[in-house]
Amino acid sequence: MTTPTDQLDRLLDAGLGDVTDLRVGELRAQAARLPDVPGAVLAVHPRAAPPSRLAPLLRRQGKPGFVVVDMTDLDEFVPIEGVSLPDAPLYLLTDVDRGDDLRSWSPDEALPEITGRDRTPLTVGEGISWLLAEPDRLEPNHCFMTIGSRLRRGSRLDARTPAIWISSGTGRDGRDAARAPKVGWCWAGNRHTWLGFASAGVRVG
Repeated sequence: MTTPTDQLDRLLDAGLGDVTDLRVGELRAQAARLPDVPGAVLAVHPRAAPPSRLAPLLRRQGKPGFVVVDMTDLDEFVPIEGVSLPDAPLYLLTDVDRGDDLRSWSPDEALPEITGRDRTPLTVGEGISWLLAEPDRLEPNHCFMTIGSRLRRGSRLDARTPAIWISSGTGRDGRDAARAPKVGWCWAGNRHTWLGFASAGVRVG
């Protein structure tokens, strides 16, 4: 993985400047102040660009990413208790992992396992940021959930957990979306053989 400045250049080439209200000069200044941590991934804070704006910047086999039609409230999903994002438009994620070993676990089962390993689950915005940096991390039958984000409903959590996978082009996705990166959701109590749980070591801001 390259320096934060190099990673920002790739994000800008992907269209980040068109989906954020921040000036490119401000983003460059933020990237330049970050340390050069080997292997770290540059993440975009949702205040700089919410997930619904970042998702269409994803690409796979020439297809743009999209958000499922029944997730119009994507940007209302916020970090869960215990997940704290740096107070900066851009920050770093270290030791990002797709969590393939947790496939066939439910989100409810995976969260304590991840935290028990002294790791932190990715938010949906961080998952998108990772795939913008490393699009090949999204593979058929090797996709992932981002359970660091949940929607709060009063004192309770909505039962949905965000996930990123590859559309088959069926149902409401439409045939044109086949093979495209897809931001959707799964039930917190359900298990899926093809979804891991993306996590990181620490956040550096």
